[in-house]
Amino acid sequence: MKHCWYLIPFVALGLQGATEALRYNVNWASGLSLGEATLAADNLDASAASRRFQLNLEASIPGFAVVDEFISLAKPDYCSIQLDTKLKHGSKVREERIEFKSAEGFAERKTMKGGTSKIPIGACARDALAFVYHLRNELKLGRIPSREAVYFGSAYTLTIKYAGNANITLPSGPEAADKLEILIQGPASKHAIEVYYGRDAQRTPLLFRVPLPLGAFTMELQR
Repeated sequence: MKHCWYLIPFVALGLQGATEALRYNVNWASGLSLGEATLAADNLDASAASRRFQLNLEASIPGFAVVDEFISLAKPDYCSIQLDTKLKHGSKVREERIEFKSAEGFAERKTMKGGTSKIPIGACARDALAFVYHLRNELKLGRIPSREAVYFGSAYTLTIKYAGNANITLPSGPEAADKLEILIQGPASKHAIEVYYGRDAQRTPLLFRVPLPLGAFTMELQR
């Protein structure tokens, strides 16, 4: 679980605009429950001046616990303003902030230990959490971005492929979904994940699956 951000692909925040809070069971390949994740959004309506997203993940196996928090601030078009990250993996703790300065052509990354670095970005850069909602909005419009860069510490390239209709089974029962296969390529890593989106008006993410050699690590929506 070193790079748990790719589970991203949801505690509602504030009271302005439309809000959403989705809860997920985090399961190991065997079906063993490891914990929960909450994906939340504030200011989702079209008139919002800015948007706020938050992901909280708590999972554990004997002798090792993961407690992660991500807070993303974005413009109405889901272009990022700021991403705060707090990670606790066992005894290791990491905190950082990325400020997106598109007018200056870079994002500035600051760590709790005082380190700073700059990442070149374009006019509309999206952090990994803001991209989750951007992708959902694209699906509402009947579009699938084929390739896009997202930012989480470093820049990662996402290649997205529509993999057809699917019928999945959640603890609450069967669901009809659209399956996307997402390849995530980083500076020194590569991951492939599957995400199943509901056919409701909000294109709710129902299931995230991360294929691993020993089986699939999943996050399942709790109804």
